[in-house]
Amino acid sequence: MAKQSTQAPAAGHGFGTAPVFLASISTILGAVLFLRFSYAVGHAGVWGTLLIVVVGHLVTIPTALAIAEIATNRKVEGGGEYFIISRTFGTTIGSSIGIALYFSQAVSVAFYMIAFAESFKPLAGWFEAQTGLAFDPRYISLPATVLLVTIVLVKGAALGVGALRIVSAILGVALVSFFLGSPLQEEAAPAIATGPVEGHDSLMLVFAIVFPAFTGMTAGVGLSGDLANPRRSIPLGTLAGTLVGMLVYIALVFKLASSASAETLAGDVTSPELVMMQIALWKPIVPIGLAAATISSAIGSILVAPRTLQALAADQLVPSERLNGFLAAGRGETNEPTNATLVTATLAIITVALGNVDFVARIISMFFMVTYGALCAISVLEHFAARPSYRPSFRSKWYLSVLGAVMCLMLMFQMDPLYALISGTVMVLIYLGVRRVHGGHDDLAAIFTGVMTQASRRSQVLLQRRTTSLQGSEEWRPSIIMVNGNSFERTAPLQFFGWLCHRYGFGLYLHFVPGLLNRDTADDCRSTLERLVEKTVKLNSAVIVDTIVSPSMRSALAQSLQLPGVTGMENNTILFELSEHDDEKMLAEIEDGCNLALAVRMNTLVLRHGDHFFGSRSQIHIWLARHDYRNANLLLLLSYIILGHPDWRQAEIHIFAAFPKAQKDQQEARLSELITSGRLPMSPKNLEIVPTDDRGDYKRTVIERSRDADLVIAGFTARQLADRGTDVFQDFPELNAVLFVSAQQRLLIE
Repeated sequence: MAKQSTQAPAAGHGFGTAPVFLASISTILGAVLFLRFSYAVGHAGVWGTLLIVVVGHLVTIPTALAIAEIATNRKVEGGGEYFIISRTFGTTIGSSIGIALYFSQAVSVAFYMIAFAESFKPLAGWFEAQTGLAFDPRYISLPATVLLVTIVLVKGAALGVGALRIVSAILGVALVSFFLGSPLQEEAAPAIATGPVEGHDSLMLVFAIVFPAFTGMTAGVGLSGDLANPRRSIPLGTLAGTLVGMLVYIALVFKLASSASAETLAGDVTSPELVMMQIALWKPIVPIGLAAATISSAIGSILVAPRTLQALAADQLVPSERLNGFLAAGRGETNEPTNATLVTATLAIITVALGNVDFVARIISMFFMVTYGALCAISVLEHFAARPSYRPSFRSKWYLSVLGAVMCLMLMFQMDPLYALISGTVMVLIYLGVRRVHGGHDDLAAIFTGVMTQASRRSQVLLQRRTTSLQGSEEWRPSIIMVNGNSFERTAPLQFFGWLCHRYGFGLYLHFVPGLLNRDTADDCRSTLERLVEKTVKLNSAVIVDTIVSPSMRSALAQSLQLPGVTGMENNTILFELSEHDDEKMLAEIEDGCNLALAVRMNTLVLRHGDHFFGSRSQIHIWLARHDYRNANLLLLLSYIILGHPDWRQAEIHIFAAFPKAQKDQQEARLSELITSGRLPMSPKNLEIVPTDDRGDYKRTVIERSRDADLVIAGFTARQLADRGTDVFQDFPELNAVLFVSAQQRLLIE
């Protein structure tokens, strides 16, 4: 697992709420507003564009609410959205989102600077007349990017936030001038033209073009490490920016539709003069506002992206220890990410020089959608995890977060399925790369553990309420418990227990620690449990393991038999084990345990194993004797359960029924019907009735037929145990492994 930074973060600049709001609103009311929104109104019409605004905010508002909730639960340190996601989903999952988010933020700097150069297009004619050169936006974007980066490097975030205030004010003046402007005189109409232009683009294409306009609400979250009170400033600034931006866009729809025809609005993309500029009260303020909007968005990105990279490096997620140290290093008391800014600047300048960011911009939109979906998912998961440590002072509604997460996923594939798949593939590759570099741990963060705990708790309650109705029904399944003190000396019992619990059964394995419960034995149990978990992982065993301290095995069994099962239903079966090398003391302990289990009417299994270790696992032999009428169904079910494990997938079951010769035909018909009606994977041709009239014949026949079987399953009764003691489990010493079964519950196979 990637190592999370434990070093206390620097205090930062101590900003208030205003920078969060300004970073959000200036990004929301950015390049798309000036360059593409009139196109949207022309091609989608009033109601179509309003629908786009509403649907877009079905993503952004739940995300803003989710951020507000998460930010009021804990201090959001440097890294903003990456910090929130990684500390919730874990650094391995969080890094796959965080790295993609960083590149999105870094390339966004170039995207906004190219858009900034668009604001100078009205001067293109003058430039060409003066220089004789064709106007290239890179003449503006490249020097402007270098200048912006230089200023941020020299002066840091404080100057960037100061510039945000200035450009936001210019942006406000530009919008006021536009809304005070008059309709185009030659196209003025007495009423709003609500319909789209003829031959208009599809609504989803228009949505894909303008949706990035609504996604700037998280821009201020990246300043989290520089805020005096992130719990207050992030929710207030983010929500205020989102709501103000939505109201501005709604007003913009009606203003554009009432000021120009759909044809004029639809052609604005290729128009040399912006429609908004023609409508505005003072025309030059619109390109100035465009410049202000794009430069403020670029400032927000150049402030946020290095802080995300710095946080990634602090978590050791860059595949180089030296590079991690270089990028994580900060300057001065405010921990200014100078080195991370240099890397971000280099990436931005290269992208600006390429001049065409259409492909990258589409991928960026997908990465942002994944980020917003992840933030909404965090809110949902925290609701269902119900962790006591999650106590936000502001709470969103879980169903709003579900709506936001679902909308993100749907819109990704609606906007562009190809780019959605590309971005998803990139993030999966990043995730696999981080797992490989950092050891490949599962990285299940606390939130997933909490969700699983809650799901388990609720399912246990429901299962316990249904326990009585399941007794004796076709839905019966084994809930097995095993208490064993030889967990590390013997592998066969735990392996066999895992086979029984692989798919159809549930199991609780308790390692017995003799003694009294005190600090020493408790410490011993903790270390033993860690070893047990490691062993079950190596065995790929679906068994719940734990330890139990008790003065004797009998008292440990008495305690264990009263425990509820791991599913909430009562334990109905107990498994004992003995080796062919065990002494009389161990055999007496097994006999005592069986008598205790049979006394409380629990199905009792005794596994006798040796050095064969189940051989090739290709043959299971079931032996039914005349006293096994009650045991028969459990013998068949257990063989079916074992056969369901991949280790036994090549195995074949043979059933031998030993009955007096006079009952041969009758018992053969009955057992054939039992197999057919029970839908068990056993062929009637593998059923053989063995006529035996005395015990000596029975024992010789079993040894003769099953000497090479990998597992033999046979029944025993409480009366036999009382009469013969542990000699019951010493029968057939020539066999490899034998499971002795005594059914105490009536099981139906229907």
